[in-house]
Amino acid sequence: MLLRHLRYLLAVADHGGFTRAAEALHVSQPTLSQQIRQLEETLGVNLFDRTSRTVKPTDAGVAYIECARRVLVELEAGKRALHDVKDLSRGTLRLAMTPTFMAYLVGPLVRDFAARYPGIHLQIFELSMDDIEAGLADDSLDIAIAFTPVRSPDIECIPAFTETLGIMVGREHPLYDSRSVLAPEDIASLDFALLAPDFITRLSVDEYFRQHGIMPQVRIEVNSVSTLLEVVRHSPMATMLPEAIATEDRALRRLRVESDAPQRGAALLRRRNNYHSAAAVAFVELVLGMGSPSP
Repeated sequence: MLLRHLRYLLAVADHGGFTRAAEALHVSQPTLSQQIRQLEETLGVNLFDRTSRTVKPTDAGVAYIECARRVLVELEAGKRALHDVKDLSRGTLRLAMTPTFMAYLVGPLVRDFAARYPGIHLQIFELSMDDIEAGLADDSLDIAIAFTPVRSPDIECIPAFTETLGIMVGREHPLYDSRSVLAPEDIASLDFALLAPDFITRLSVDEYFRQHGIMPQVRIEVNSVSTLLEVVRHSPMATMLPEAIATEDRALRRLRVESDAPQRGAALLRRRNNYHSAAAVAFVELVLGMGSPSP
């Protein structure tokens, strides 16, 4: 059995058939079919049910495909380990963050990491929590900054800092220069622009309003943090985002409120029991040494 057999196997499973898999692999369909037959003969089982219009894995195929994925992930990790340079003079770090962290954390982190390790090539991705977990699982990411908890037991969570949410407004809002402390009824009278309900941040915001009996007037919902910031900067709308986003440079100001601000734990995520490159270890040390981000 060769690694080629495993890659061909996964291609057929992922593309749902031999034709599209052969196109993706740039091989002929007869060649691909022959290779899968060789694998099945070696194992003594049928891996695919070829009787229907679409090619589907058999029960044995499902089990073997899962193992094949793990094998290829481990082999790729091993290949990266061979090329890892311990003195951090060169290398690559594949980093992901959820959208709200991109709004205020990625800049300082990249600045400090690049200053310390200029030879490390950074690949940075803004991803949802689901995509981060998938990327860590299939070894297309080295490390991520996101919220806890995670669903997969194969992902290790290293607590990093506590993030605090705050209500903020832009210069176009009448409360921009206010130093008043807002009661729940004052908050309920504000017009809000918020992230869409499928954002983890929005879930925290909604929970805050619910706990304090606030029925917010949500006038605008957006699916992008950068778009939300533009809306708030140029309209008399309030929003609720991590406090660290509200800075003079962004022309945003955090309003004072009576109630305790909601907090949530941020963590460094990485694949458990996996090889971690010197660059990934150095990044973890940098984040853990910075303390909580402040506005």
